[in-house]
Amino acid sequence: SVGAVMAICGAVAAVLIDTTDLSPFVVIAISLGAGLLCGLWNGVLVAVFDIQPFIATLILMVVGRGIAQLITEGQIAIFNNPTLEFVGKGVVAGLPFRILLSAFVCIVLFLFVRRTAIGLLLEAVGSNDRASYYTGIDARSIKLLAYVISGLCAAIAGLIITADIKGADANNAGLWLELDAVLAVVIGGTLLTGGRFYLGLRVIGALLIQSI
Repeated sequence: SVGAVMAICGAVAAVLIDTTDLSPFVVIAISLGAGLLCGLWNGVLVAVFDIQPFIATLILMVVGRGIAQLITEGQIAIFNNPTLEFVGKGVVAGLPFRILLSAFVCIVLFLFVRRTAIGLLLEAVGSNDRASYYTGIDARSIKLLAYVISGLCAAIAGLIITADIKGADANNAGLWLELDAVLAVVIGGTLLTGGRFYLGLRVIGALLIQSI
């Protein structure tokens, strides 16, 4: 449901920046918060209610785009704010800010999953959550964390897309990017059944898809 989450978060940012007097930084924070809530929703369905992940995320994929349409009232929400636009169009030291932001997120995630115990726990739960539970790992919390992180990353992507075109197109923003996300994971050498993953190879997979 990452594409739908991108649409929701982009819609939240565009509508708030255009219709309220809130600071752009507050708007960005609220948009990221919306992504966290979407991730938490998916995590609760999977970890708490034990719904098959494909079905659980498919729910938000369908419903989420409708929510984004409601937020923008079925229109393309256009805004004009230099601070928010900078996220998608800004340049720092000759490089697009969105490239630097994406690289920063990748580095933070790499350190998070390879320099803390979280990465090992993610692989253990992804390979066999029941066996992990029997060895004392709180599989439910690990799943929730994974989905929340996914929602936050989708929110950042949604902000970049929205800022790039200075508007939120709830119908087309992130459309079918769920399939690209799955393909990037597979190209990166990660089994769909879970287990060991390679973050760097996933980045290469995503870049390969975009290049093609």
